[in-house]
Amino acid sequence: MNRIEDRFEQLRQTGRKALIPFVTAGDPSTEATVPLMHAMVAAGADLIELGVPFSDPMADGPVIQRATERALHQGVRLRDVLDMVRRFREGDRTTPVVLMGYLNPIEVMGYEAFAKAAWQAGVDGALTVDMPPEEAEEMVAACRRNRVAPIFLIAPNTGAERLAAIGAVAGGFVYYVAIKGVTGAANLDVSEVAGRLRQIRETISLPVGVGFGIRDAQSAAQIAGAADAVVVGSALVGLIEAHQDDTVRMQAAVVDLLAQMRAAMDRKAA
Repeated sequence: MNRIEDRFEQLRQTGRKALIPFVTAGDPSTEATVPLMHAMVAAGADLIELGVPFSDPMADGPVIQRATERALHQGVRLRDVLDMVRRFREGDRTTPVVLMGYLNPIEVMGYEAFAKAAWQAGVDGALTVDMPPEEAEEMVAACRRNRVAPIFLIAPNTGAERLAAIGAVAGGFVYYVAIKGVTGAANLDVSEVAGRLRQIRETISLPVGVGFGIRDAQSAAQIAGAADAVVVGSALVGLIEAHQDDTVRMQAAVVDLLAQMRAAMDRKAA
């Protein structure tokens, strides 16, 4: 088992659900990312999703697009993100880290070189937004050889055949997109999500995380009632943007929201 599997098993044994924050690596600065990662763990994060900046983030809404632009302006590239994970591992050997991004930077590096470098840096999983399972054989094989879990998205309109294809190649957990549209949209229907998760679990045995549209403690707790993990991105990235010129206030705002979510999720599970 890798760190992702270990963490979900620990949570299962205690009846808790995973809280997974997403932030863009290098936003608002390269110096802020690793301390923010440690602060999020202290606030209750169980896994961390670290966004790899890319010039055409087609699945992301304006909040995360602007974060990507800020990181790219800092000169952050894939190898810099791996170095951030390596530095995070100097102080945290147990919290799983998943890279979330797009295929192009990985293709440029090469699947095998990426997977090997990711594992050596301390990465536990890779979620490539624009990699369909039908075309993922080479990348999945490279990830598995290097003990990096290949994580896939499931959309509200994903059919049974595609679910089976995802189940055949995915590792770690699968990520259900709770709403149609880009990150940061707000039309979250909890009952609809719960029904969809029941369908997914008929085909896929991995833990199911839910993201897109989770923006406060109440929505996090509601989703935690049905999902194995709650993923929060745009709400945190929006706080980073609002306090981008004051690292102390930025980190405090992120920690406060995560702590509220963690407390609400734990009350739901009690």
